[in-house]
Amino acid sequence: MKPRVFITRAIPENGIEMLRKHFEVEVWEDEHEIPREVLLQKVKNVDALVTMLSERIDEEVFDVAQRLRIVANYAVGYDNIDVEEATRRGIYVTNTPDVLTDATADFAWALLLATARRLVEADRFTRSGEWKKKGVAWHPRWFLGYDVYGKTIGIIGFGRIGQAVARRARGFGMKILYNSRSRKPKVERELNAEFKPLEELLKESDFVVLAVPLTKETYHLIGERELKLMKSTAILVNIARGKVVDTEALIKALKEGWIAGAGLDVYEEEPYYNEELFSLDNVVLAPHIGSATFGAREGMVELVAKNLIAFKNGEIPPTLVNREVLNVRKPGFD
Repeated sequence: MKPRVFITRAIPENGIEMLRKHFEVEVWEDEHEIPREVLLQKVKNVDALVTMLSERIDEEVFDVAQRLRIVANYAVGYDNIDVEEATRRGIYVTNTPDVLTDATADFAWALLLATARRLVEADRFTRSGEWKKKGVAWHPRWFLGYDVYGKTIGIIGFGRIGQAVARRARGFGMKILYNSRSRKPKVERELNAEFKPLEELLKESDFVVLAVPLTKETYHLIGERELKLMKSTAILVNIARGKVVDTEALIKALKEGWIAGAGLDVYEEEPYYNEELFSLDNVVLAPHIGSATFGAREGMVELVAKNLIAFKNGEIPPTLVNREVLNVRKPGFD
């Protein structure tokens, strides 16, 4: 009899087909997030669980899911999972790094350039008919933005995605500053990047890109104090997690001109709407689509499937998050 896996969202079919060869598969097909009470019902008799960032996988879930042996998160981050509790119970946790790195780094640059060159404002002006109505073909003071080439970029969080952002910055002839929990001398040499304490990075950078995981240490890492350290001509880009930035402080910074603009793909709560923030012209907004390319999303689901299949075969999953679990239980459903 095949082990059972429940998938909390309709992920790309290529990965589901891989899983069907090894598992009994059930997918939550509704476009909306699975209600908590339904999730708790569905996990009662499953051996494996594929989750999104939107699901909180905690002690309550583990108490109900007595057969659960592995949780495969369809994301790089896994702050939605109580990893410590999972490890204690011998439950394996995996994620999907690498396969979405380039897509997310590309999108950071899309936000950076769109914000710097006021692209969304210009699109709205053109699309609304306002340009035609004005009857002016071109004006030297319209939609003045900020130069990117040759400027200084500060990257906070220098893992796979942060480094990928830096590689793209080299093509723009930029000075690259970074901040992370530890120095990375080899990468510094490779990318000609310079480590800076957070305060110095914020003061010196023309563009600040956030690429850190959400932890207790990074919650509201960027607040009023940090925003006031930035240049008045600087632009903040967040592709990390919404809670890394204090939203109220950011609104104040954008309204009062502490910084020039922001490009956001993530928010403190999702889905999200903030009339005050969303009414501002100097912010570019996206609905958490950093990894939304065909290639990245298909690669993510293939990695989910590879993790689950490896575990089923008694092998260590390729992207195991909690390696301490190996001391609690061997991989496999036996």
